[in-house]
Amino acid sequence: MEWVDGLNKTIAYIEEHLTEEIDYIQLGRLACCSAYHYQRMFAYMAGVSLGEYIRRRRMSRAAVDLQSGEKVVDVAFKYGYQSPTAFNRAFQGVHGVPPSAVRDGGTAVKSYPPLRFTILIKGAEEMEFRIEKREAFRVVGVSAPIERDMESNFQTVPQLWDRAAADGTLQKLCERMDSQPMGVLGVCLCPDEAPWRYCVAVASTKEAAGFEEYTVPAATWAIFAGQGTIQSIQELERRVLTEWLPSSGYEYGSAPDVEVYLNADPNNARYEVWIPVVKKDA
Repeated sequence: MEWVDGLNKTIAYIEEHLTEEIDYIQLGRLACCSAYHYQRMFAYMAGVSLGEYIRRRRMSRAAVDLQSGEKVVDVAFKYGYQSPTAFNRAFQGVHGVPPSAVRDGGTAVKSYPPLRFTILIKGAEEMEFRIEKREAFRVVGVSAPIERDMESNFQTVPQLWDRAAADGTLQKLCERMDSQPMGVLGVCLCPDEAPWRYCVAVASTKEAAGFEEYTVPAATWAIFAGQGTIQSIQELERRVLTEWLPSSGYEYGSAPDVEVYLNADPNNARYEVWIPVVKKDA
């Protein structure tokens, strides 16, 4: 399957560039999607973030180099660490022992071999979805910058939501909501060519009144509905990317991902996940 072949090409690219800065945009191109979408797919499919996988592979190779007699400082610089101290911290985080102990010999280390993606056919719960074509729509809201290494965003995004709820921003946004999709939106503004931001917003035609504004481009959307705790949306997104997308006949489009929250109850939320898609070439 082309989709799996693309993912495995990214693994080969990572292996070839472990001693260099790895270009996340190139990884996305190999997987036929954006760098942001690639990182999301990778994390859900591999069960580990892209950044953590790369660290593990580098430290696995570093352990072999140290066992072969290379100096700690040389291995540190080889894998992109500007100081032996930073390398020591990363190495111990993976192996549980300092690199000097490995170089001296007789110390057990861990090995994390390269991943290989395959398609596993299994019984699963049904997934209901709809495909909709939508014209561009304008959103207004507040945003926060997010990093291209997505691990660091696990605190940034929840903090933005918490601030918006605490300072009255959500209420003010809801007063400006007047167009589809009706709900409070979480919009991932993550193009390859610009800094990334996450936006808490509503669809509106009213004046921005001090809020940021952004136009979500026209796109075809695969829309999945869910209900439960706010955390359950992550499980729905995981299923969309690992179960539905590979066999759907679609691939990621170029619009941002959108989360639509239809009510305000965090313990029994109703929501939709909007994924931009394009039909694969026959």
